[in-house]
Amino acid sequence: MTLASARDLIAAASAAGTGIGAFNVIHLETAEGLVRASERSQLPVILQISQNCADYHGGLEPIALATLAVARRATTPVAVHLDHAERPDLVDEAIALGFGSVMFDGGALPYDDNVALTAAVAERAHAAGVYIEGELGEVGGKDGAHAPGVRTDPDEARAFVAATGVDALAVAVGSSHAMTARTASLDLELIARLHAALVVPLVLHGSSGVADAVIADAVRAGMTKINVSTHLNGFFTRAVRERLSADERLVDSRKYLAPARDALAAEASRMLQLFTLQDVAVRS
Repeated sequence: MTLASARDLIAAASAAGTGIGAFNVIHLETAEGLVRASERSQLPVILQISQNCADYHGGLEPIALATLAVARRATTPVAVHLDHAERPDLVDEAIALGFGSVMFDGGALPYDDNVALTAAVAERAHAAGVYIEGELGEVGGKDGAHAPGVRTDPDEARAFVAATGVDALAVAVGSSHAMTARTASLDLELIARLHAALVVPLVLHGSSGVADAVIADAVRAGMTKINVSTHLNGFFTRAVRERLSADERLVDSRKYLAPARDALAAEASRMLQLFTLQDVAVRS
């Protein structure tokens, strides 16, 4: 199947009032598991490669080419997205490699600097026909949009979108990155206000720390792109631990990575259904 456009997937979810899952790739097995989740649920998915992931692999190109290849072979719509790029040159590289969407993260910068740099990156992305996501927390927020207690102001968000031309906006509404407990409390009233104030879709980062029922409520309130990484990594890693504990003689990594890939695929499939507000088994 041809590589899907994140622009089209996000627009379709926004129009339907549902969410679209955007899950982070760590390595090839993650990408394969996420595509299997899409095919299992018969729902589209966005595969995300972060700046941290690119750095881990020694550069964007190796993991990007592998992920793009896996996405192109999918039988369901799969898009590939650059996540949390703080370096403009990394955005340029992703565009050159064939990414259909990118995120430039200036959320830790002072507001005026964030606007200026995001606008410049957005201009280059749009010239290449690439969809771009920006991030906004609060004026001068040193730890970015997802530091504890940070909230995005709707009026500021409207001005930011107008000034930068971004196609989607990551907003601060109570979630936080890398949480292993699903205890974050989202400001649903703020989500609804942001949704009403903006003409672009909203993006929820740090969704691993948010319980299923709250994520569903956030989608109903106006969230569209739902990013998940840590939560799915937990399923993968627990499966590896279980397999190695069951047989200490294992040395072939395929013997423990395959069940880990399956565990990740099963949970990612369930989450894709949750985000589209289907009736699924709920996890707290």
